[in-house]
Amino acid sequence: MEDTVSHSSVDSALDEFVLVNAEPRLHIAGNGGFGELEQKLSELLSDDFNNPNSVLSGPPVRMSILSTGTEKSVATCLENGTKTEDVVIADSDAKKDLEKETPVVETKNSFNNMNVDAKISDEAKAQNLILPDGMTSSQIDLGCDCTIFTGVTYLGSAAVNAPRSEAEINRNMAVFNDQSKMAIPVVLSVPSHSEGIVYLIDPNTNMEISKYPIHRILFCFRGPADSDERRCFAFTSSHGESAESAIFQCHIFSCDGQDVNVAKILYCFATAFRRVPKSPSIISDSSVVGDHTFNFSVALEFKEIDAKGNFVACPKDKNVFKLRCNVEKKICITVAQGNQSRELKIERCFGLLISPGRNVKDSDMHLIDMVSLGVGTDPRTYVISANWDPTDPSTKVLNTETPKDTRVFLTVAVDLVIEGIQEPVRFLVEMRAKIFPTNERFWYFTTRPHIEQFILKLKELPCEDANSGTSKGQLLQYEVIGIESRTEIDRKKTFSLSFPIMNASSTPSDLGSPTEGEAEESDGDEPLQSGSGVVSKDVTDENLLDSWRDVMGRWHQNLRQRPKQVQSLARKGIPEALRGEVWQLLAGCTDNADMLDAYRILIAKDSPSEPVILRDINRIFPANDYFKESGGLGQDALFKISKAYSVYDEEINYCQGVSFLAASLLLHMPEEQAFCVLVKIMFDYGLRDLFKQSFEGLHLKFYQLERLMQEHLSDLFDHFMDLGLEAHMYASQWFLTLFTAKFPLFMVFHILDLFLSEGIETIFSIALALLKTSRKDLLALDFEGVLKFFRVQLPKKYRAEEAAKELLQLAVSLKVSPKKLKKFEKDYIALKEAQMQQEDPVDRLQRESKRLLEANMRLEQENDDLAYELVTSKILLRKDLDEMEDKCDILNKELLLTKAQLLDTEDEMKRLELESQQLKEVCRRELDRSEAESVRNQAITSDYKQICSQLSERLEKQQLAHKDELSRLKLLLENCDSCSKLVTPEGRLKKTDIDHLTSSIDPDLLEKDCIIRELELELAQTKLALVESECKNQDLVHQLNSAIVELQTSKSTWFQKTLTSIKEATAKSKDNREGKEMSRKDSFN
Repeated sequence: MEDTVSHSSVDSALDEFVLVNAEPRLHIAGNGGFGELEQKLSELLSDDFNNPNSVLSGPPVRMSILSTGTEKSVATCLENGTKTEDVVIADSDAKKDLEKETPVVETKNSFNNMNVDAKISDEAKAQNLILPDGMTSSQIDLGCDCTIFTGVTYLGSAAVNAPRSEAEINRNMAVFNDQSKMAIPVVLSVPSHSEGIVYLIDPNTNMEISKYPIHRILFCFRGPADSDERRCFAFTSSHGESAESAIFQCHIFSCDGQDVNVAKILYCFATAFRRVPKSPSIISDSSVVGDHTFNFSVALEFKEIDAKGNFVACPKDKNVFKLRCNVEKKICITVAQGNQSRELKIERCFGLLISPGRNVKDSDMHLIDMVSLGVGTDPRTYVISANWDPTDPSTKVLNTETPKDTRVFLTVAVDLVIEGIQEPVRFLVEMRAKIFPTNERFWYFTTRPHIEQFILKLKELPCEDANSGTSKGQLLQYEVIGIESRTEIDRKKTFSLSFPIMNASSTPSDLGSPTEGEAEESDGDEPLQSGSGVVSKDVTDENLLDSWRDVMGRWHQNLRQRPKQVQSLARKGIPEALRGEVWQLLAGCTDNADMLDAYRILIAKDSPSEPVILRDINRIFPANDYFKESGGLGQDALFKISKAYSVYDEEINYCQGVSFLAASLLLHMPEEQAFCVLVKIMFDYGLRDLFKQSFEGLHLKFYQLERLMQEHLSDLFDHFMDLGLEAHMYASQWFLTLFTAKFPLFMVFHILDLFLSEGIETIFSIALALLKTSRKDLLALDFEGVLKFFRVQLPKKYRAEEAAKELLQLAVSLKVSPKKLKKFEKDYIALKEAQMQQEDPVDRLQRESKRLLEANMRLEQENDDLAYELVTSKILLRKDLDEMEDKCDILNKELLLTKAQLLDTEDEMKRLELESQQLKEVCRRELDRSEAESVRNQAITSDYKQICSQLSERLEKQQLAHKDELSRLKLLLENCDSCSKLVTPEGRLKKTDIDHLTSSIDPDLLEKDCIIRELELELAQTKLALVESECKNQDLVHQLNSAIVELQTSKSTWFQKTLTSIKEATAKSKDNREGKEMSRKDSFN
């Protein structure tokens, strides 16, 4: 077991947790040293065993708690002897308190099926358990696995900053002991070795409350003996998967009995840290025949339904399943047993369950419907498949789109009924997944299933036949000891909170930004920021421009052949306005359509190095305005190029040196073209070889540079050797970034001109030139001064453009022969082989095996990617072909439908033309009839006017005649003496006189006058009836005409109906007017 301590402990923490590689030890605060603890233990046990009245002098009771399904049975047996290392009294007054304490009851049990009752003494009585006088069962030691304590109360926990600080723990203990209102009675289980787990168990339900692995416990503390916390103890534990995310908690307990219980508990903790687990001893229990270990492999695969209704395997990227939300899924599980002498037969699947998260409880698992189950093609395999509806509310988390850079855990469990084992065996598989939208498309991911290895430990039970062992053909019976996955075993072995230590001699120096690096000296000199310097686009040499114009014209005519003048012109420096185009031509990025398409695909993929790229992005050319703004265009383009290359070149992935080079390219060309040139530089110019195989190629360059220094600058080489200064201490950035990380931009761009024109040998020439020009300064400096010179003064020497040009002219004159570099390479290989021969062959073979394994894994990954790409391409082509065929069928159907519609349109047009002619004829006839009716109406109107005028004249004449006659009669009446009495002064007849006159008139004359009036009234009514009959006659004539028109037309249209309704309404209005006029005439008559 690996024991580690937290790096974040403060100065106040006491150094009481001592770690030894072979044997971890724990120094318990408040109980003296470990040797003192052992001495007191031996003295106490010696006194107690010599005392016949002591409870420890009798034989202890061993209780074997065996799991049978969901119930627990207790079987007991008495054994002689005792185990002296399981109980200790650490206080000076422990001896007098021992008689009040409970004896030891040792119990064998499996951690997976632990179920402890707090009142074991009562159960012992119920099981007729024979215990010595005065012995209770408050403490039970589970064999060599754990020791159980009852009467313990859990007061609570608190987060702490210093997990080994006594003051902080004592303060928390006092607060919880005084104010805790949520104390929980628990049963405490302390393991007996360093790979065990501390369990807290509910004494009422026997359920596990919490657990703490021993390797996570950092410090144990007991309350002061002269305080109220003397019966309390506490331990601190770490929680988290890594040192960065770890938090520390202090868990505080109190004992209900005497404070001697605390000493026993802390001694058990000390024993657990001191003791390394040994191989299990032979169990003397006659009920167990032997232990067996079986290996099982469980392959888990998710499938989603596609557009055609078929289930296809979900892709997986670095053990993370990529699932879509709201898509029906199928879970396929294949259980296979390893090649072993004994074979376990799987009878059936008891159930398949799923739950979001990991370390989930059984109650949180959700059963899903199984579709099929049975033995696979291999008799040793068993295949289960089940449909999973992700829209189920119980798995809502697994159906919700996950944010960027986040994953969700899910757990799948399968319960199998195995022949010879009473209860089902559960295989629990935990994995990670990322949930995407429903219409998400995945590219270039493997679809291999998730495979988990399990180790199943069984105990063989004896045959019920007492005469002999297992007979031939008789089924063996097993009991499950435990089942553990390989992932869980590896996690326990590799988990550690310590930080890894880098070996500076085996890797190049850090490529951090110039503002970081080594500590600044007392003089306060600041290093030159990367990306500094102004590059002018002005060219004063007209002949140089003419030469480049001529070269570019000939170069574009034949892109495959580089003109001879290019190398000499590049040594003078490419004009800034032409650099982007010339660099692409030098790198051979002329026909790069495929690479541009690949770049657009790469930037859409996820890269595991994205957090590192984002962290480094602000360190690249901070002095340049294009990259200065956080989140600006420059940083965004640089992020996309770095991310795309990390996905494109999985072997190299990401290195900060590549980002410096990419930033230099982005200042001269768009990001797509910059990516193409970057790929060419890395692959065609051999720059990526420096990053491969633990920087083995880079160390070769260092060796070659030192050999060149030995030839050209022997005194400087000897000075560096005397100082112990190696090439990797100052030249790492020169090779990995092509001098782009430290020097001014005009010098960087000129170096890239030479590099793209002449190759990687240029780096050696420039390095020798830098060393040669600084030779005197370097010879006068010590180790620290030399490092500071390379970091600060050397880049500042070339802030002037003229100084940089002189340096590069010197570098061009220092020719480095490729043959000489090849010779140095052979010497380096021979030197490495000689070192390898002196090395341990086992270490060499292990390293070579590891390298080959990594290469094999990389090639397998590439093979999987290519196979997946091939299959995906075929699927896409088949899909496109199907879509084209479907589209062709649709177009053919549309063509036939259009032809039919054309014929129907032509027929409709002919019919409409015929209807138009008929409508014209009807309109003509209606127009003639309307004109005739208008003439007749005008004649009637004129006659009516004439009659009205005549009647008016006649009426006026009659009125005048009546007035004259009335005046004459009044005059006669007034002149007559007898008649004047009948008239009033106003000229009216008196009523009595009228009645008298009426009675004097002849009755026949009155009757005839009434008859005449009735005849006149009847004549007027007859004339009115005549007019109404003429109107009805006209209505009938109009209806007849409408019927004739409808019969003539084969098919009525909306236009005809409209005209007909207009005509009918017009005729009715005309007839009504005529009838009214005639009735008016009759009334006048």
